[in-house]
Amino acid sequence: MELANPNIRRDAFGRTINRDHSPLLAIGVPWLTILSGSISPMLPVIASVPVLPPLGFIILMAWRSLRPGLLPLWAGFPLGLFDDLYSGQPFGSGILLYSLALIAYDLLELRFPWRGFWQNWLVASLFIILYLFSAALLAGGEFSFLRIGLVAPQIVLSILLFPLVAHLVSLLDRLRLLRVRRIR
Repeated sequence: MELANPNIRRDAFGRTINRDHSPLLAIGVPWLTILSGSISPMLPVIASVPVLPPLGFIILMAWRSLRPGLLPLWAGFPLGLFDDLYSGQPFGSGILLYSLALIAYDLLELRFPWRGFWQNWLVASLFIILYLFSAALLAGGEFSFLRIGLVAPQIVLSILLFPLVAHLVSLLDRLRLLRVRRIR
Protein backbone atom coordinates (compact mmCIF):
# COMPACT_ATOMS: atom_id res chain seq x y z
CA MET A 1 0.00 0.00 0.00
CA GLU A 2 1.48 3.29 -1.03
CA LEU A 3 0.16 5.34 1.89
CA ALA A 4 2.25 3.33 4.36
CA ASN A 5 5.47 4.28 2.57
CA PRO A 6 7.17 7.03 4.65
CA ASN A 7 9.15 8.31 1.65
CA ILE A 8 6.05 9.59 -0.12
CA ARG A 9 5.84 13.37 0.05
CA ARG A 10 2.59 14.61 1.52
CA ASP A 11 0.84 17.94 1.23
CA ALA A 12 1.41 20.78 3.66
CA PHE A 13 -1.16 19.46 6.12
CA GLY A 14 -0.29 15.78 5.98
CA ARG A 15 3.39 16.25 6.74
CA THR A 16 2.62 17.91 10.06
CA ILE A 17 0.46 15.10 11.36
CA ASN A 18 2.07 13.30 14.29
CA ARG A 19 4.36 16.25 15.03
CA ASP A 20 4.48 18.32 18.17
CA HIS A 21 6.47 21.19 19.65
CA SER A 22 9.59 20.28 21.57
CA PRO A 23 8.95 21.07 25.26
CA LEU A 24 12.64 21.77 25.76
CA LEU A 25 12.66 24.39 23.00
CA ALA A 26 9.24 25.81 23.87
CA ILE A 27 10.17 26.49 27.49
CA GLY A 28 13.95 26.85 27.33
CA VAL A 29 14.53 29.29 24.47
CA PRO A 30 13.01 32.39 26.15
CA TRP A 31 14.75 31.73 29.45
CA LEU A 32 18.13 31.02 27.85
CA THR A 33 18.01 34.11 25.63
CA ILE A 34 17.23 36.37 28.59
CA LEU A 35 19.95 34.74 30.67
CA SER A 36 22.48 35.08 27.85
CA GLY A 37 21.56 38.76 27.53
CA SER A 38 22.18 39.20 31.24
CA ILE A 39 25.73 37.92 30.80
CA SER A 40 26.50 40.76 28.35
CA PRO A 41 28.20 42.94 31.02
CA MET A 42 30.98 40.34 30.99
CA LEU A 43 31.91 41.44 27.45
CA PRO A 44 35.27 43.22 27.30
CA VAL A 45 33.99 46.75 26.72
CA ILE A 46 36.03 49.55 28.29
CA ALA A 47 34.26 52.90 28.55
CA SER A 48 34.30 55.82 30.95
CA VAL A 49 30.51 56.07 30.89
CA PRO A 50 27.90 53.30 30.79
CA VAL A 51 27.11 52.58 27.15
CA LEU A 52 26.36 48.86 27.15
CA PRO A 53 22.57 48.43 27.17
CA PRO A 54 20.94 46.06 29.65
CA LEU A 55 20.42 43.31 27.07
CA GLY A 56 18.78 40.90 29.51
CA PHE A 57 16.09 43.43 30.32
CA ILE A 58 15.64 44.41 26.66
CA ILE A 59 15.24 40.75 25.66
CA LEU A 60 12.75 40.30 28.51
CA MET A 61 10.71 43.25 27.21
CA ALA A 62 10.88 41.85 23.66
CA TRP A 63 9.62 38.41 24.76
CA ARG A 64 6.92 40.05 26.85
CA SER A 65 5.71 42.19 23.93
CA LEU A 66 5.83 39.30 21.45
CA ARG A 67 4.31 36.59 23.67
CA PRO A 68 2.56 38.22 26.64
CA GLY A 69 1.55 35.02 28.44
CA LEU A 70 4.77 33.10 27.87
CA LEU A 71 6.68 34.08 31.00
CA PRO A 72 4.87 33.88 34.34
CA LEU A 73 4.88 36.84 36.71
CA TRP A 74 7.23 35.09 39.12
CA ALA A 75 9.87 34.87 36.36
CA GLY A 76 11.12 38.31 37.41
CA PHE A 77 12.66 36.82 40.54
CA PRO A 78 15.01 34.21 39.02
CA LEU A 79 15.80 36.32 35.95
CA GLY A 80 16.52 39.38 38.09
CA LEU A 81 18.59 37.25 40.46
CA PHE A 82 20.73 36.00 37.58
CA ASP A 83 21.05 39.54 36.24
CA ASP A 84 22.19 40.76 39.65
CA LEU A 85 24.99 38.22 39.64
CA TYR A 86 26.46 39.52 36.39
CA SER A 87 25.43 43.17 36.09
CA GLY A 88 27.42 44.62 38.97
CA GLN A 89 24.32 46.23 40.43
CA PRO A 90 23.58 45.92 44.15
CA PHE A 91 22.06 42.55 44.96
CA GLY A 92 18.28 42.68 44.76
CA SER A 93 17.98 45.59 42.33
CA GLY A 94 17.51 43.31 39.31
CA ILE A 95 15.04 41.16 41.23
CA LEU A 96 13.00 44.23 42.16
CA LEU A 97 13.15 45.93 38.76
CA TYR A 98 12.49 42.80 36.68
CA SER A 99 9.55 41.85 38.92
CA LEU A 100 8.06 45.35 38.86
CA ALA A 101 8.48 45.54 35.08
CA LEU A 102 6.69 42.23 34.55
CA ILE A 103 3.86 43.24 36.88
CA ALA A 104 3.51 46.66 35.23
CA TYR A 105 3.62 45.13 31.75
CA ASP A 106 0.96 42.61 32.75
CA LEU A 107 -1.29 45.38 34.08
CA LEU A 108 -0.74 47.32 30.88
CA GLU A 109 -1.58 44.23 28.86
CA LEU A 110 -4.87 43.89 30.74
CA ARG A 111 -5.75 47.50 30.02
CA PHE A 112 -4.60 47.64 26.38
CA PRO A 113 -4.57 44.08 24.98
CA TRP A 114 -4.18 45.13 21.32
CA ARG A 115 -1.05 47.01 20.44
CA GLY A 116 1.13 47.32 17.39
CA PHE A 117 4.85 47.58 16.85
CA TRP A 118 5.07 51.31 17.53
CA GLN A 119 3.13 51.04 20.77
CA ASN A 120 5.31 48.12 21.90
CA TRP A 121 8.43 50.12 21.09
CA LEU A 122 7.09 53.11 23.02
CA VAL A 123 6.14 51.01 26.05
CA ALA A 124 9.45 49.15 26.01
CA SER A 125 11.31 52.47 25.69
CA LEU A 126 9.47 53.84 28.70
CA PHE A 127 10.26 50.71 30.72
CA ILE A 128 13.92 50.81 29.64
CA ILE A 129 14.25 54.45 30.67
CA LEU A 130 12.63 53.75 34.03
CA TYR A 131 14.82 50.66 34.48
CA LEU A 132 18.05 52.52 33.76
CA PHE A 133 17.22 55.48 36.01
CA SER A 134 16.03 53.19 38.80
CA ALA A 135 19.13 51.02 38.49
CA ALA A 136 21.32 54.14 38.67
CA LEU A 137 19.49 55.33 41.79
CA LEU A 138 19.65 51.90 43.42
CA ALA A 139 23.38 51.77 42.71
CA GLY A 140 23.83 54.86 44.85
CA GLY A 141 23.87 57.52 42.15
CA GLU A 142 22.55 61.00 42.73
CA PHE A 143 19.78 62.44 40.64
CA SER A 144 21.29 65.42 38.84
CA PHE A 145 21.52 66.70 35.30
CA LEU A 146 25.13 65.53 35.10
CA ARG A 147 24.05 61.98 35.91
CA ILE A 148 21.30 62.16 33.29
CA GLY A 149 23.93 63.14 30.74
CA LEU A 150 26.05 60.15 31.72
CA VAL A 151 23.20 57.68 31.34
CA ALA A 152 21.81 59.28 28.16
CA PRO A 153 24.02 57.33 25.68
CA GLN A 154 22.99 54.07 27.28
CA ILE A 155 19.32 55.06 27.10
CA VAL A 156 19.53 56.10 23.44
CA LEU A 157 21.41 52.95 22.45
CA SER A 158 18.97 50.76 24.37
CA ILE A 159 15.92 52.36 22.76
CA LEU A 160 17.41 52.11 19.27
CA LEU A 161 18.44 48.51 19.87
CA PHE A 162 14.96 47.33 20.89
CA PRO A 163 13.55 46.80 17.34
CA LEU A 164 16.57 44.71 16.40
CA VAL A 165 16.23 42.64 19.56
CA ALA A 166 12.48 42.26 18.96
CA HIS A 167 13.18 40.97 15.45
CA LEU A 168 15.77 38.53 16.81
CA VAL A 169 13.26 37.35 19.42
CA SER A 170 10.64 36.79 16.71
CA LEU A 171 13.13 34.61 14.82
CA LEU A 172 13.90 32.72 18.03
CA ASP A 173 10.17 32.30 18.58
CA ARG A 174 9.98 30.46 15.25
CA LEU A 175 12.78 28.19 16.48
CA ARG A 176 10.92 27.73 19.75
CA LEU A 177 7.79 26.59 17.93
CA LEU A 178 9.65 24.22 15.62
CA ARG A 179 7.77 20.99 15.26
CA VAL A 180 9.58 17.74 15.86
CA ARG A 181 8.46 14.24 15.02
CA ARG A 182 7.06 12.29 17.93
CA ILE A 183 8.43 8.80 18.39
CA ARG A 184 5.97 6.19 19.59
